[in-house]
Amino acid sequence: MHKLIKKITANNGGVFTGNGTNTYLIGYDDITLIDPGPNDIDHIEKILALGGDKIKRILVTHTHTDHSPAALPISKKLNIPMFGRLVDRDSEWEDETFAPDTVLSHGDIISTNEYTLETIHSPGHASNHLCFYLKDQKCLLTGDHIMDGSTVVIAPPDGNMTEYIESLKLLESYDIDYFAPGHGEFMQEPSKTIQSIIRHRLSRESKVLRSIENNKDQDIDKLLLSVYDDVPDILHPIARMSLLAHLIKLEADGKILQTDNTYSLSV
Repeated sequence: MHKLIKKITANNGGVFTGNGTNTYLIGYDDITLIDPGPNDIDHIEKILALGGDKIKRILVTHTHTDHSPAALPISKKLNIPMFGRLVDRDSEWEDETFAPDTVLSHGDIISTNEYTLETIHSPGHASNHLCFYLKDQKCLLTGDHIMDGSTVVIAPPDGNMTEYIESLKLLESYDIDYFAPGHGEFMQEPSKTIQSIIRHRLSRESKVLRSIENNKDQDIDKLLLSVYDDVPDILHPIARMSLLAHLIKLEADGKILQTDNTYSLSV
């Protein structure tokens, strides 16, 4: 991958984070720090050792607690601005310490003599989620919108399945050679990856509809057992969040009805 991009993985591996959260430093002498990660002393020291006072700004893809808490201490230490967005809806995953000096909108450009980053608003995993397109290198820094080796959790009310799929489709209009994800390794074949994720989500949606058709008036817990029968039981609490996101989408699409917390097909 391009020498312009340096990656540090935080030591915060787990069910939600895989091997850990990836922090990226973009540039040589005018460095942009993307997703500084958890407020972990060792991780922060690694970032500062690699970038030091060449770090000029901090960008945050979204404000979940594994991505942005190190932003404030690094910002204070280096006296540099933070860029990002706050969520639009309620979320239990939020880093309450992050308040951007500059609120980023879709299409905003951050340009240096070394590179240009374009902001892509990509809600779905979170309402404030941003991807960053490193134009000259045709690299997309995806945050948690696309992850290597695991499926992205969509947790309502801030997570939204309709927005997630639309944001995936939006990325197909960009000329991307590879992804730099928030978790895992650099990813090749971006177009195939995007199409595969969309197919997976729509396939799961079809499974929801078939389960509702075959078993009348199921609640979400019964649906979970049939729709995610291919997922280990230990992951069912996480799968339940995405199932709820699917159900909200299907109800909004007019395909199902909810009555007294049970679901049926629309007539």
